[in-house]
Amino acid sequence: MSKIDEVRQEMVAAMKNKDKERKDSLSMLLSALKNKAIDKREDLTEAEEFEVIAREIKQTKETMETAPDDRTDIKEQCRKRLAVYQEFAPAQMSEDEIRETIQDVISALGLENPTGKDKGKVMKELMPKVKGRADGGMVNRLVGEILG
Repeated sequence: MSKIDEVRQEMVAAMKNKDKERKDSLSMLLSALKNKAIDKREDLTEAEEFEVIAREIKQTKETMETAPDDRTDIKEQCRKRLAVYQEFAPAQMSEDEIRETIQDVISALGLENPTGKDKGKVMKELMPKVKGRADGGMVNRLVGEILG
């Protein structure tokens, strides 16, 4: 079942339960997924669905962080929306899993003593493997630590 169908199903359930906030959050997520599918002019792949969900999560976090401190209503609304979006997001990789994937990529590239100069090669191979399942900033930091 595609994420569009899953979100639509959850939205119907939220409407039946008269949970307006959840329904509104699901409606926003559904529209983002549908817009991406319309732009692509075909069904989304699982990776593309996760990409849309991750983008929505990121935008909601940014909204929450940039909201003035006295606007607790906005921050609370964003918190609730994030909780709904997280239900549909892929499980995030732990630091250990990311480190293991980095080591696998270094081995696959045949780098004996990788240095900072190899970072571009490593990142190029690594990012498609962790995309949507790991924060890019954390991946970059861990690659930097490993390559020293």
